[in-house]
Amino acid sequence: MKLPFQIDLKDKVAVITGGGGVICGAFAEAVAQTGAKVAILDLRKENADKVAAKIVAAGGTAMGVEANVLEPESLKAAKKVVNDAYGSCDILINGAGGNHPKGTTTLEYYNPGDETKEELISFFDLDPAGVSFVFNLNFLGTLLPTQVFAGDLIGKKDATIINISSMNAFSPLTKIPAYSGAKAAVSNFTQWLAVHFAKVGIRVNAIAPGFFVTDQNRALLIDADGKFTPRSEKILSQTPMNRFGEVEELIGTLLWLLCPEASSFVNGTVIPVDGGFSAYSGV
Repeated sequence: MKLPFQIDLKDKVAVITGGGGVICGAFAEAVAQTGAKVAILDLRKENADKVAAKIVAAGGTAMGVEANVLEPESLKAAKKVVNDAYGSCDILINGAGGNHPKGTTTLEYYNPGDETKEELISFFDLDPAGVSFVFNLNFLGTLLPTQVFAGDLIGKKDATIINISSMNAFSPLTKIPAYSGAKAAVSNFTQWLAVHFAKVGIRVNAIAPGFFVTDQNRALLIDADGKFTPRSEKILSQTPMNRFGEVEELIGTLLWLLCPEASSFVNGTVIPVDGGFSAYSGV
């Protein structure tokens, strides 16, 4: 990966949850190129190990660590592994999250009688357990790692936390009420946490990606023939730049937020990287 600009994070320890995925895997590669030691936390350790191996092969320092962001004991065990290997954490990137079909409606709009059709999941059919899982994965999956790792950051110079929000936090997308609500909570929590930690030297900000093709959403955006789905066409019609983002296009914002010389007074913000999606009224 070619960085858009270079910053110096030599000897810093960065912990990245969800680091085995497309976006946070790219974040891990970028942070490693700045000289930081990177701990890649993921529920699927094999995915984290693949990213770590790629970083190490390129000359960086990284390791994969198994962690469930919804289980405090799992996170505490992961923290011990990180601390024993690299020392205390300086940077926390909360990237774990995602959606689930049980928190999703089949149709964009409700039609009377939808709940009687077995082939549909209407608003009235949403599974409370599925909604809870999506909300917890995104919101508690940000709060709990912060509870476990933020103690390392208190009083440190240039300590920072970066959360991953979404366009859904600004304006909810159809079909996905649980995910939209959860990401809105992440944005609100980012602001709350920035105030809460302001006196102990920890900056807290969030990046809100627009639409990027990842492993989680690929089937929703691209069909079996490699063509854009109707959902994709609708998204692109509301994105003034008329394309999906490339993961590398998130890296500049990430590095800016991590660089104290560039963003030392930036705190409590949620930065959209969305090709103009959030600015477009549709008219």
